[in-house]
Amino acid sequence: MALIAPSLLASNFLRLEDECKMLNNSVADWFHLDVMDGRFVPNISFGLPVIEQIRTATTKTLDVHLMIEEPEKYAEAFAKAGANILTVHIEACRNLHRNVQQIKDLGMKAGIALNPHTPISSLVDIIEDIQLVTLMSVNPGFGGQSFIPYTLQKIKQLSQLIAERGIHVDIEIDGGVTLANAKEIIAAGATVLVAGNTVFKSANPIETIAALKGL
Repeated sequence: MALIAPSLLASNFLRLEDECKMLNNSVADWFHLDVMDGRFVPNISFGLPVIEQIRTATTKTLDVHLMIEEPEKYAEAFAKAGANILTVHIEACRNLHRNVQQIKDLGMKAGIALNPHTPISSLVDIIEDIQLVTLMSVNPGFGGQSFIPYTLQKIKQLSQLIAERGIHVDIEIDGGVTLANAKEIIAAGATVLVAGNTVFKSANPIETIAALKGL
C-alpha cells in the first residue's frame, strides 16, 4: 500500500485552511508542498510563510519539494518552518552530498528529486545517504501535465538499485498520477504517490484519496 501525498499546489489557496482540514480528515499520509523559484523551473509557487501556516494546521508529515536553485541557502529556514522531509533536485546541487548532510543535520529526512531526463545511475553514489527519491513523471514547474510513460522503467531501475543495496528508500512519483495509472505505478515499485489535480479537482477529494490509498 503506497503512501498518498496530495500536492497543495492544486488546492484552492483562498480556502487553504479548509483544504488542510480536509486532508487531516482523509487517509492522506503526507502534505506535498512544491516550492518553485522561477529560476530552476519556469514558475513561482509559494514559500516559507505559507508552509509555516500549513504547519500549524496539521500534524501530518510535511513533504517539502524544493524546485529551486541553491537550496542550501534555505534549508535551515525550511526546517524552522516545519518541514519533515526536504527534497532537493540533483540538477540544482553542485555539492549534493553536502546538501544531503545539511538536511539530515537539521533534523529532516533527505530526499533527492530527478527530472525526467536524469538517469537513475546518477544516484549510485548517494542512494545510501537518503530516505526518499522523487521521480518527476512530468517536466517540473506546472501542475496538470500528463504522466510520462518511461517513468515506469525508471521506477523499476530504482527499485532494483535499492534492492541490490539492501536499504529502504521511498520512491515517490510526482506528476500525472491518476486513478487510472496509479495501480501500474505502484506495481512498478513506487511507495509514495503525489496527486494534485486528481485529488483537488475531484468531486469528492476524501473519497479520491481513499481510492488511491486502497490500490
